Amino acid sequence: MRVVVKIGTSSLTDEAGVLQPAVISSVADQIAAARAAGHEVLLVTSGAVASGVASLGLASRPADVLSLQALSAVGQPRLMAAYDAAFSRHGVVAAQVLLVPHDFVDRRQYLHARDTLLRLLELGCVPIINENDAIANNEIRYGDNDHLSALLAHLVRADMLVLLTDTDGLHTADPRTNLDARRIERVGADDPLLSVSTTGSGTDRGSGGMSSKLASARIASWSGVVAVIAAASSEGAVMGAIAGESVGTRFEPHDRHLPARKLWIAFAADVEGTISVDAGARDALTGRGTSLLPAGVVGCGGTFAVGAVIEILGPDGALVARGMSAMDADVVRSSMGRRTDDLPGGGEVVHRDDLVVLAGA
Repeated sequence: MRVVVKIGTSSLTDEAGVLQPAVISSVADQIAAARAAGHEVLLVTSGAVASGVASLGLASRPADVLSLQALSAVGQPRLMAAYDAAFSRHGVVAAQVLLVPHDFVDRRQYLHARDTLLRLLELGCVPIINENDAIANNEIRYGDNDHLSALLAHLVRADMLVLLTDTDGLHTADPRTNLDARRIERVGADDPLLSVSTTGSGTDRGSGGMSSKLASARIASWSGVVAVIAAASSEGAVMGAIAGESVGTRFEPHDRHLPARKLWIAFAADVEGTISVDAGARDALTGRGTSLLPAGVVGCGGTFAVGAVIEILGPDGALVARGMSAMDADVVRSSMGRRTDDLPGGGEVVHRDDLVVLAGA
């Protein structure tokens, strides 16, 4: 089995943002055990920024992008040194791989990244992946490593994604504040829970939260990958998930599989605006898989450029689809409701190759 394991900043560091060697050792031990059992494992890890904060002795995590990128550059080598030491105890070689969203959007980069990662597995290494925070353009990035890990699972055609976090799975309520909350053991591919919006955006040391993990489980499901959300504190979480034991919450794979680029558009990219359409356009998008034409557009919200990811809403305001706009917001407003033949430049608002229908998904 090929498995992607992801662990976040809040699980890796203490309240001061200092890396916890015991947690890193536990993760390395679990991955080494999985490899000894014949499985291939890739690790997605957060913690570079938090490690940089602690290394420089800062009182708190800055909010500005440049500082965060600089702190990532400080913390990343220290993070890798900790993993290298932990894996060396098992005679396992760790390999650093830093990715940016362009590696998933551009087909050539996508194939190159996949080939490199698969070659590392062939060589017996454990690829350790993080977003290249030090140089990532803040306008186009994963947002958090939950999304990255789900896209990576698609990239390497993994069988399973294990998201290690501060709780032992998805619960009926927040277990930190509700003593009656119970763990949900299994979520089916068509279960409404897979698309619920949960509250909370993680700790002040990380960028994720249960909502991003649910989104990542959905990406994995739509990639044909089983996803498991489990407690990082459990020393048997990874092997338990692989063995199909009742560990955390298990999300079953969907029978609808999307290519990586559309997965990024649908679930991982920041939404920069909205376009409202009439019933005819909605039905054409959902029933016939067409491109979105100006004639069916009745409203446009936000300010966005060509290539921005936007949400397409139906007459009732319900989400119909997401896509990359082929027009900027001003052009959409000036052309909406008009026939393509009547427009000087013609063209679509969103081409069907850049559009993912989500209504009823």
